[in-house]
Amino acid sequence: MRDQLFNQDNDLVNFTFDAQVANVFDDMVRRSVPGYQAMIEMIGLSVKTYGQENTNYYDLGASTGTTSVAIGVNNPHTNNRIIAVDNSPSMTKKCKANLESVVDYADVICADINTIKFNNASLVVLNLTLQFISPENRQTLINKIYQGLNPDGALIVSEKIHFNDPHKQQLMTDLHLDFKRANGYSELEIAAKRQSIENVLITDDKQTHFQRFKTAGFNTSTCHFQCLNFASFLAVK
Repeated sequence: MRDQLFNQDNDLVNFTFDAQVANVFDDMVRRSVPGYQAMIEMIGLSVKTYGQENTNYYDLGASTGTTSVAIGVNNPHTNNRIIAVDNSPSMTKKCKANLESVVDYADVICADINTIKFNNASLVVLNLTLQFISPENRQTLINKIYQGLNPDGALIVSEKIHFNDPHKQQLMTDLHLDFKRANGYSELEIAAKRQSIENVLITDDKQTHFQRFKTAGFNTSTCHFQCLNFASFLAVK
């Protein structure tokens, strides 16, 4: 379904992942996030390298299940479980439906990802999710993930990022707005969504992500993909 949530007939104030958003989410993210398809493809490839036999894969903030599907269709290993977690009942309903036709070893859980216990994990993915967690809770979550990962396991974090250089920040912002316009969003829709989401989505810069991985104990971390102001980070235990 095409995303028209932020047209002139909409009175959304604070962005929430409710049924309205769930119905248009896949279209919204494709038209709003530059490089989104490449992010998903890289996650699918990563399970081949970092996935391990007899382990769990966690998709945190799974939304409609696109990331879990990519993991499932690319997974060459055996005796795995995909654990897809989202706190929106509308999202988890769609996630279950999307996964049912792809894999038979997925558990879809409606819960706050901050309450999840991680164990025997070889791959954990936060795809456009950490940015919606309160900043004061982010390090604790990354620490828990690290502790639940097996040696040589990997964490992938894809996020909208900001730049401390104001000129670079403005350049990336302008290009991102051009990307949205090119994908059919009107000036009204762009402005309305920005107002709705500005107090909900709180970005970090690259260095903050790297420091967070280091504090948790990861041996290696790198930014393995970036398109404008969206980046994917890979951290290996």
